[in-house]
Amino acid sequence: MGVALGVVVGFGVAASIFAAARLLSGPRRVISPERQAMQAALHAAMGTLPHLRKGLSPQSAQTAAPHLRALTQAPAIALLDASGQLLAFEGDGSDHHRRGAILPLELERDERVQVQTRFRCQKPGCPLRAAIVAPLLVQGDRLGTLVALYRDGGRLRPEDTRGVEETAALISAQIALATLAEQEERIAEAELRALRAQISPHFVYNALAAVASEIHTNPEQARELLTEFAEFIRYAFRRDRPYVTLAEELRYVEKYLRLERARFGERLEVRLEVAPEVLQAVLPVLSLQPLVENAVRHGVERSLGVRHVEIVAIDLGRDAEVRVSDDGTGMDEARAQAALNGAGEGIGLSNVQSRLRWAFGEGYGLELESETGEGTTVVMTIPKFRAGVRAA
Repeated sequence: MGVALGVVVGFGVAASIFAAARLLSGPRRVISPERQAMQAALHAAMGTLPHLRKGLSPQSAQTAAPHLRALTQAPAIALLDASGQLLAFEGDGSDHHRRGAILPLELERDERVQVQTRFRCQKPGCPLRAAIVAPLLVQGDRLGTLVALYRDGGRLRPEDTRGVEETAALISAQIALATLAEQEERIAEAELRALRAQISPHFVYNALAAVASEIHTNPEQARELLTEFAEFIRYAFRRDRPYVTLAEELRYVEKYLRLERARFGERLEVRLEVAPEVLQAVLPVLSLQPLVENAVRHGVERSLGVRHVEIVAIDLGRDAEVRVSDDGTGMDEARAQAALNGAGEGIGLSNVQSRLRWAFGEGYGLELESETGEGTTVVMTIPKFRAGVRAA
């Protein structure tokens, strides 16, 4: 994501510098001081970022159109969708060029920028007579078209064509970023579905076995366990909550652990220590529970005697650190890395890692500390606050 944003900013700076140079070099024009012109062009370029970064739609196109017109210095600007229909229009002729219309243009299928000097609008009195047409390309696919419209095709300069081409490149980069974000969001949703499918068979079987073992000897306990099981399943499979607070995730981890304690009895001892300052930190749903399930499965299920699982959350200032530890058999470094990379036996570690990285960036995620015979600790680092990431 950081790389894609860098590409967009790069295009934005390039287009802005070029547009500023055009403002300074225009003939018979009162020239503002150089710094003022550069700032004006940069402002116009950056003004498009929050709008087209959401994708090319009638709303985003119309909001970005005035900034694009300022960049190209054209009398009018039009943005078309992939089929050639008008999404937005700004400038001369906006009184009759409406959304959904088809402009009298020749839209070629190649990737070239075209100068068309025979633009003939059917509306009497329309002053526009020429157009520079630039395709909006993302990974070789034409998702739309930028059209700069002029009153006199005979006065178009090469600088005008290059300015429109650079502006189209800026738009394309932002649309590409929006497309990337949509793809990553779909991948994150698919990974969460995969994690639910991976956890559920193992957990459901063991939880129901624990309930069944109590039905005849302690029916009240069995009813309580069944309620805990139902509440946990409802939480895990709700589709409208991609993010939750650490406090809520811990609440359902405790329900999970109660079911496991019913299964293992005195063999499982749990210690929970959480700093109050980190309870409102937000993380992807089912980020902590798989770490705890791994600790139980590898630290307790495969060992003899009493085993311990610890969940410790500490305040790191801007960040929160959550450590899930067990005193089981541990693993060597190669197996630990395989678990994080998705090639090991761990339940969902690589899945949780990818969702944390998608939500917060490369500086966050999981680290695994383990030695054979010494137990395992999984360390999760998350920001205490991240703009745009909110609990549902």
